[in-house]
Formats: sequence, structure tokens, C-alpha cells
Amino acid sequence: MCRFLAYCGEPVLLESLVCTPCHSLIEQSMHASEAKTETNGDGFGVGWYSDRVEPGRYCEVRPAWSDENLQSICGHVRSHLFFAHVRAATGTAVSRANCHPFKSGRFLFMHNGQVGDWSKLRRRVEAMIPDHLYASRTGTTDSEAIFLTAMGRGLDSDPVGAVQSVLADIHDDMKSSGIRAPLRFTATWTDGERVWAVRWASDNKPPSLYWRYTDSGLIVVSEPVDSQRECWQPVPNGGGLVARLGGGPEAFSFH
Repeated sequence: MCRFLAYCGEPVLLESLVCTPCHSLIEQSMHASEAKTETNGDGFGVGWYSDRVEPGRYCEVRPAWSDENLQSICGHVRSHLFFAHVRAATGTAVSRANCHPFKSGRFLFMHNGQVGDWSKLRRRVEAMIPDHLYASRTGTTDSEAIFLTAMGRGLDSDPVGAVQSVLADIHDDMKSSGIRAPLRFTATWTDGERVWAVRWASDNKPPSLYWRYTDSGLIVVSEPVDSQRECWQPVPNGGGLVARLGGGPEAFSFH
């Protein structure tokens, strides 16, 4: 499974979360403590917002711990909203096109989980992506397919309902196809002003997700980046949260 983090608040250097904490995302790329695999070395990506509407993005197939460009970028880029992700591939190629976060217009999206037996469902799920968005599909992951399908179902106007609709259809297809492997969806996405994060799985075993609200802003992580675990709140299975720039998080149910 992958590891990720999202930040929304006062502008900070990316390195303050991605690189420097004792259990930073770079450290988690080598030694994750709450994932199926300790190592997440199948590429990485960062996405950030500045004064422009659409976010910047940098992805690479090298492991996060060995890419000097990542540390250089994180040491110089300051942002009020950014995503970062280290990947452990689950059956699709290690390529730049398959690295999170994925981007469409002003949106960024990251996912940690799986569509069980993805190879059997891939063609059916990709058919859900509208034609005008399919041309922007660059990779082969289930994550990107879910994101683009949700974009086509109104992610900008109904951010939670659009994702729930996509997952419901995929889960129905899995059941009708006799697929017993689980659908697991721990994810976060943003339109540049609000951040959503959810944790759900068909087998009640979703990947981990935590949040913390500090004086600077909201941090959402796959696992705590520092040693102060008592300060981090777990997101329950079937739970979600949303936060707007300058405001604290609000919880909601996700089924």
C-alpha cells in the first residue's frame, strides 16, 4: 500500500512535512509502520498550489529517498495547500504516468487502496470515463480511473456524492463478476480551496488515515509523521472530513 499526506493552511515549506520530521513521508517510503509493505519505492509525486488556479506537479519513478530533486524542490517551494505521495505498486507498471497525485484542471487526487482483481475490471471501469476526459488518462491505475470517472460525474459540484457513485458502481460490478477481493479506498482530493479525505473499504479493512489540526493548518496523513501520536486523530472506517482554507475540519459519513 502507498503512503500520502495533504496539508491545507498557512504557507509552509514542503520540506517541513515531506522531508524533515522523524517519520516524514520520505522516511515512510523506506520504513512505513502501518502498511502491508514497509517499503514504498515505486515512485513518488508532489502537487502544490501557488497564485495560479491550477496546481504544479512533480512526479518521478525513482524512490523518494534517492531523488535529490525532490528534497531540493521541497526545500524551496512554499505552499498553502499541497499533496505528497509515495507509491507501492499493486499490479500496474512503475511509471511516471502512474504516480500520484493525479491532476485534472484545478483538482488533485491521491488514493491508497485497491480495486480487487483490477485487471478483470479495468476495461469496464475505463468505459465509465467520459470521452472528453478519457484523452487526459495517461496511466493504467485504478486510482486515476476512479478520479476521472468522478470528475465526469460532477466532482466539482458534488465532491462526495460523485466519488460515492463511482465506488458503488465499481463494487456492484465486482460482485456481479464474482470478485471476492476487496475494494479499498482511502483517498484525498482538493479543488485548491477545500480538501476532502475519506476512509472506506468493502471488507472493513481500509488503509490507515489520520489528521491533525495545528496553529498552521490541517495535516492529513496515512500515518503520523512525528513522534506525538497522541496528537493525531484516526479517521474511522466509513468516515471522512472536509476543510476549507482558514477553517478547521468537519466530519461526515462516507458509505
